[in-house]
Formats: sequence, C-alpha cells, structure tokens
Amino acid sequence: MLLQVDRTSEWFVPKFGSKKFRISIGILFLPYTSIVTCFAALGAISGPLQLERVAAICVIYILALGVGAHLLDAVGGKTKPWGNLPKRKIWFMALVAVSIAFSVGIYFAFLDSPWLFLIGTIEGFFLFAYSLELFGGKFHNNPSTIFSWGILPVFAGSVIQTNSITIETIIISTITGFITYALITTSRQYKILKRNNGDPCIIKKKEDILKLITVGVIVGTIIFFIIKYYNYI
Repeated sequence: MLLQVDRTSEWFVPKFGSKKFRISIGILFLPYTSIVTCFAALGAISGPLQLERVAAICVIYILALGVGAHLLDAVGGKTKPWGNLPKRKIWFMALVAVSIAFSVGIYFAFLDSPWLFLIGTIEGFFLFAYSLELFGGKFHNNPSTIFSWGILPVFAGSVIQTNSITIETIIISTITGFITYALITTSRQYKILKRNNGDPCIIKKKEDILKLITVGVIVGTIIFFIIKYYNYI
C-alpha cells in the first residue's frame, strides 16, 4: 500500500513558483545532495590534487544521488511524497542520470583507478536497494544511509585521485559518518513533526539544525579545498 506524504512544505523546497517547479526542485533534496557531494570532494582533495578528478567525482554523485536515487525514491518507495508523478518519465530521467554517472566512473576506473569498480558496484547496489526498497526494504535504514552516502563517497573521492584509501581518508569518513547520522536522525524527527503538525518551535529548531549542518559541511569543504589548493601549488 502506497502512502501519500506531502513534503512540499519542508524547508528545502522553494516557497515560490508553481507547484510543478517547487516539486522539481524539492525532489532533488539539494541540501542533502550538496552534503554527499561535499563528502566525495573531501575524499578527492585529501590527497594529491587533480581538479578534473575532483570535478568528476562531484558530477558522479550529483547525478547518481541528486538526480538518480532521489527520482527512483520518489516513484519506487512505499510513500509518494511528491504526489502522482509520471513513472515512465521519472524512470527514464533517473536511469539516464545514473548511466552518465557510472560512465564517468568507469572511465576513471579503466584509466588508473580500478578500485572504483568495487566502490561503484557497492554504491549501485545501495542506490537501487535503498531507493526502491528492494529485499523488503531491509536496506532502507540508517546504517545503509551512513555507509553508502556518508562513508563510501569519501572513499570514492580518494580512490578516483590515488586508487587508494589513506589514514586521512578513514579519519574524514569517520567524521562524515557521524555527520550523516546526525543529519538523518534530525531529518526524520523533522519529517515526523511536519507530518503530525507538531510544535512549530520544535520544528523550527530542527530546521535550524539541518540548515546548520548543510552550511557547515559546504563551508568546511570549501575551506579544506582552499587550504589544500594553496599548499599544493
């Protein structure tokens, strides 16, 4: 049974424009996509800095998660938070995005980063298993989210640069794992409060925490990049 759960009033959805526009932006979960993309970038700039590879891993996660996974989740999960969407169109766009993302990854895997094959296979599994709630939804949970979108992106970023995972990478992934845990627990509390018309003050506090995490990760990644870049040149 599919449940109708409206998310168009949540903090990351634009408050302006037509409903179609608001859903088109909201469905991408831009703050969360930005966070995971930053995690991948952190992994890529933790070692020798090749800017085209930093850009490549960011593109991979923007397309695979920001577009692909979120679109599949919108039509393949038990809930329908964005209403009745055109399934064929959504599936087509999701598969195109995922295909482009994996094509970029495969290019670098064949070039000089073969460990991307393993990481890409694992990420691909979680992308479909989580978003479509396969295997009875056994992978639609916090541990899967932390591992696939909190830890593996850092590893992928490191591997695309050096085909290795360093101590620095492991330290960064531990931090991003904890950040992801804080993000998803707060996000789910916020979602439940919104769904049940909870206390506006508590909802506002949860929103502020989510915004703080988002801005903190983005700003932290930019600062880390600037430090690494100027040390590298």
